[in-house]
Parts: sequence; structure tokens; C-alpha cells
Amino acid sequence: MRRPAYQSGGVRFGHGFPMSRWVLRLMIANFAIFLLTALRIIPLSAIEWLGFAVPGFLTRPWTLVTYMFLHGGFAHLFMNMLALFFFGPPLERKWGSRFFLKYYLATGLGGAAFSVLLYSLTGPTLMIGASGAIFGLLVAFALNWPDAKIFLYFVFPVPAKWFVAALGAFTLLSTAQGSPDGVAHWAHLGGLVTGFVYLRYGERIGRLIEKALYKEKKAKTVKRVRVEPRRKRRPKPANGSPSSGPRHRRRADGDSLDEVDRILDKIRASGMDSLTPRERAFLDEVSRQYKETQQPEKKSRTH
Repeated sequence: MRRPAYQSGGVRFGHGFPMSRWVLRLMIANFAIFLLTALRIIPLSAIEWLGFAVPGFLTRPWTLVTYMFLHGGFAHLFMNMLALFFFGPPLERKWGSRFFLKYYLATGLGGAAFSVLLYSLTGPTLMIGASGAIFGLLVAFALNWPDAKIFLYFVFPVPAKWFVAALGAFTLLSTAQGSPDGVAHWAHLGGLVTGFVYLRYGERIGRLIEKALYKEKKAKTVKRVRVEPRRKRRPKPANGSPSSGPRHRRRADGDSLDEVDRILDKIRASGMDSLTPRERAFLDEVSRQYKETQQPEKKSRTH
């Protein structure tokens, strides 16, 4: 599939894209919360109440989200927001705001999830910062534009695919060795892994979950069905009305409608070019069937 070009006319930011809606909102929210804590309008004790910690997150579930908007210092905040500024707009413009925000939060949650999975290695640690979500954006950028140049230390150009691969290796090694530097490397690793799995296998996993839920719902419905005496079949109309034809009786079943909704969501998120040949053929077939069911009704109105 052809990747969209970077540059276009007008004032551009980051990698040649204008500032996008949710990137701007996320940056404002992070800077505002940091300013409120720096001025002690939000007391420092609130950080423990809003930060994510494995022993207490079950009683404070909101920390799964709020920890992403807290930072330990201006340098921590600045580096995260700088990465969001550069890598966020291209992705939001490509995906759309809804999918971008969903992905950002999902990778942030992935960072918290890895803190739970690796609790025996990390120990009871209070975790704050948007780094998990930022690392998710980095892997998404590398998957979409692998050959785009990322300037290491603002000087050395490195292709995005190699930059993120090296970053992932360093993060994995740092996680395995522990965290003597006070950095939650496991949250970075969680953002990378969650982002990769979400983009490569998320659609397939979603279909499997929907299929499992649909089967469970169907099984419950079947159990509630009451067996009634069989009724006599009504004779077919003799006037040959369109309602008696098999073409009019044909309707899309539940599976087909679910598949149409899934494909339409994919088009809204990634555009028509993201459809596979099978998905295009399926849409053409559903469209043809719909037109066939409408033709008899139009004819009946003209008589």
C-alpha cells in the first residue's frame, strides 16, 4: 500500500503536518497539570493519589489514566511533549482524531499493564508520565513511515525503523536489569509492545472477541426460545406481487451487517486504500444485493 507523502503546502509543524486537534489538547492538558502542581494549586500529595502504583490501583482505578498526565519535572514533561509534537500530528492526520486518541490511551494503559505483569521485577513503585503512550506513538510512526529520518540529538539522521528497533532493544535490556536510574523502563516497553500488537493484530483480535461474544449472545438467545406448535403455512399470493419473490425476502444477516460496520470503521480510520481485495469484493456484493431488493419496491410504486 502506498504511504502518504509528508510534505504539503502551508505552514507545517513536526514532520510536515499541521498541528492536530488532540495533540494540541493533550499538550495543553499536560502543561496545565504540571503548572498547577508546580504552583502548589494541586498539592504534591495528590501525585500519590493520581499516580499509578500496583498495590493500590484496584482501589484507585482512575490512576490507569491520570498517571499519564503527571510528570516528575520540567525536563521529563518537555521531552515527552516534544515527541508528541513531532510524531503525533502525522498519525492523527492519517488515522483521524477518534482512532488516534483511542490508540494513545491504549498504549498508555499498556504501560500500566506491564507494571502489573512485571511487578515481581519492578516492586512497589509509583509511576507517572506519558512515556508509555509516547513510545506507542514512536512504534506507530515507524510502522507507517519506516524510512523517515529521525534526527538523533537533533544532528544525526536515523531511519525511523532502526531508531525504534534500537530503542526497543535498549528498553528491553533496561527492564531486565532493573531500574536503578529511577526510570520506569517497563512502562516504555509496555507502550512499544502494546502499540505494535494493537496495529498489527488488533483488528484480528477484535474480530475474534466479537465473534466469541456473538456466539455467547446467540447461545443465550437460543436457550430462551420457546417451542410453539407449528402453524400452517399460508398460501403464496396469486397476484405475483413483488413481496412473494425470493429477491424481496433476501436480507443481510447479522454477520454481514457486523462485517459492513467493521469495514466502514476501517475506511473512516485509514481510508479506502487500506481495504483488502476481499473486503472490497464483500462491499460490492452487499451493495448489489441491496440494489436488487430495492428494485421490486420501486416497480410496485409505479403501478
